[in-house]
Amino acid sequence: MPLFKAYDVRGVYPSEINEAVMEDIGRAFADFIKGKKVAVGYDMRLSSPALFKAFVRGVLRQGKDVLDFGLTSTPMSYFACAYLKADGCAMITASHNPKEYNGVKFTKKSAVPIAGDTGLEEMGRIVERKSFKSVSGHGKVIKKEVKAAYAKHLLKSSKGIKPLTVVVDAANGMGSQEFSLIEKKLPLKVTRLYFDIDGSFPNHDANPMKEGATDMLKKIVLKKKSDVGIAFDGDADRVFFIDEKGELVQGDLITALIAEEMLKNHKGATILYDLRSSRVVAETIKKAKGKPLKCRVGHSYIKAQMRKENAIFAGELSGHFYFKDNFFTDSGILTAIWVLKLLSSKKKKLSELIRPLRKYHATGELNLEVEGKEAAMERLEKAYKDANIEHLDGVTIEYSDWWCNVRASNTEPLLRLNLEANTKKLMESKKKEVLRILKAPHG
Repeated sequence: MPLFKAYDVRGVYPSEINEAVMEDIGRAFADFIKGKKVAVGYDMRLSSPALFKAFVRGVLRQGKDVLDFGLTSTPMSYFACAYLKADGCAMITASHNPKEYNGVKFTKKSAVPIAGDTGLEEMGRIVERKSFKSVSGHGKVIKKEVKAAYAKHLLKSSKGIKPLTVVVDAANGMGSQEFSLIEKKLPLKVTRLYFDIDGSFPNHDANPMKEGATDMLKKIVLKKKSDVGIAFDGDADRVFFIDEKGELVQGDLITALIAEEMLKNHKGATILYDLRSSRVVAETIKKAKGKPLKCRVGHSYIKAQMRKENAIFAGELSGHFYFKDNFFTDSGILTAIWVLKLLSSKKKKLSELIRPLRKYHATGELNLEVEGKEAAMERLEKAYKDANIEHLDGVTIEYSDWWCNVRASNTEPLLRLNLEANTKKLMESKKKEVLRILKAPHG
């Protein structure tokens, strides 16, 4: 079923996902989950309250109880799943997608994610065939309040934060609720941007990676001479940082900074980084006496590998950061807390902390429309057959002075290219070379 993606359910409301479909998805999830208690929350999207009600109806029809913890961020939904000891949790959200989208993220007990091969495909088949279990009895809705306990959980990590000036852009999304839960307990001078929760996103898209989305944040950071700017996405599971000079800090460099700090008290611990990340991430982890492990892109893969390796932390280029002591899940607000702690303890500006990590030159992620994605990747392998070649996720070509990774998009006819080199000149020349190979006519 097209709505069921690799990591979640997502589609345009109401043409692809609507109340009737959502009720069926609720029924399928209730049938899939072993146990009686299903926690359900929803974000600020305009269609979320109606879709939430429909999903809940579906769960109740299958005889399961709903633990309703209300308007929430995705990180708070993970906390709620574990804290309420639910047998499964559904979060009604389409994350950072434009306002017309909505969907669901699913977890099992203890906030373990459900992905394509661990249940989403099965649920998709149940919905498509309407092969729901026959049950007697009807579930009930139990209202649950988790905000106070969640705030306490977050504040456990905030020890050591000193007075700082901060600009926070909540993008009219759930980052507003997240930050408001802890703001008064921290010694911060805060300038708030777009804190009114509004699923029509009247100011900018709730995706900090989109061009122009952080323009106002950068401007206010400079104007206020702030220590840092913080930008959340719509459901607040991703976060990006602006340094005091108004420059966006790449996600992989934040991974390196936090990893280095964590390893002070966890020598020898394992830390994961996604394969698009700069080589400086693994170098920094090794130097800090940690064990770096490369992982494939995607939250469900990273969370599974973190649990398997008992990793204390993981970071993705895309602004997802994962913490063992947060049920191995990603959290924008916890990452912000760690960055504020870093700025407090190091007594250095964010740009100064980042400068030594900017030793390589990267293209950033480039999206390419290519016909015959597999053939294009095969051409790349043949062209660089003397390289160290990996197939962890797409194809990675590695030389001593440059590397690149090319992956096929799960949802679009696109290839995603990341390339890094020791010098800017080499990066530019290899970028041209690789793009020429990938776009070459095939046949």
